[in-house]
Amino acid sequence: MRVALVQLTSGRDLDSNLELLRARLREAAARRAAVVVFPEAMMRAFGNSLVDIAEPLDGPWATAVRAAADEAGVVVVAGMFTPGKPGTVRNTLLVHGRGIDAHYDKIHLYDAFGFKESETVTPGTQPVQFTLDGVTFGLATCYDVRFPALFTANASAGAHVQLVCASWGAGPGKAAQWDLLVRSRAVDTTSYVLACGQSDPAAAGVEARHGAPTGIGRSAVVGPFGNLIERAGDAPEILYADIDTEAVEEARRTLPVLANRVPL
Repeated sequence: MRVALVQLTSGRDLDSNLELLRARLREAAARRAAVVVFPEAMMRAFGNSLVDIAEPLDGPWATAVRAAADEAGVVVVAGMFTPGKPGTVRNTLLVHGRGIDAHYDKIHLYDAFGFKESETVTPGTQPVQFTLDGVTFGLATCYDVRFPALFTANASAGAHVQLVCASWGAGPGKAAQWDLLVRSRAVDTTSYVLACGQSDPAAAGVEARHGAPTGIGRSAVVGPFGNLIERAGDAPEILYADIDTEAVEEARRTLPVLANRVPL
């Protein structure tokens, strides 16, 4: 199965972001991708107001994304914002296409490096997976990547692939941490990790909102032994990953960390 990771920079305007998604979706579908993954905050970039544009999963933006996925004949995974508790949003991944309709609300909120996401975001509570043609995918968003238990829960539920959608904040050491974390979660769970981030706005020729976690690029395809298969630069691009579930099963026979795990 081929999965496309669409690294790009979203902006403030929802319609412009939707047109960007449609264009990249068509491009990836033409390259025979069955699953097309977009970053966190695809609906609107961080650094802009979010409560005023948050909409339910049957709202106009999500409906348009679903229609685009159905037209292309693929599964789309894209970051959006849905209503949370009063005055907040949920940081949501919308998943749709080929008979699948699911969503994941980010569990671990970014209360770190001077940010306080919990003040404006209602957290999710449940891991989410979906299965397409015998391949099971687990979902995670950005700061989630620092918490191995979520990835272990996905793998225990059958995930061969962990999808991480992000808008990673820049800063000293942050790129090195991102690189380490996406590889570590693969080793923890003997799963593929496909990490799709927002590109660096400067490399995309877009003015970023000052101080917002608007992305550094470095999307990655990591194998089930933690081997880096491919990494993007900081500018917009699409990575393609061809998933082999037998490679996951072989990793789990050779390195049975899931089977050997002792509850503590």
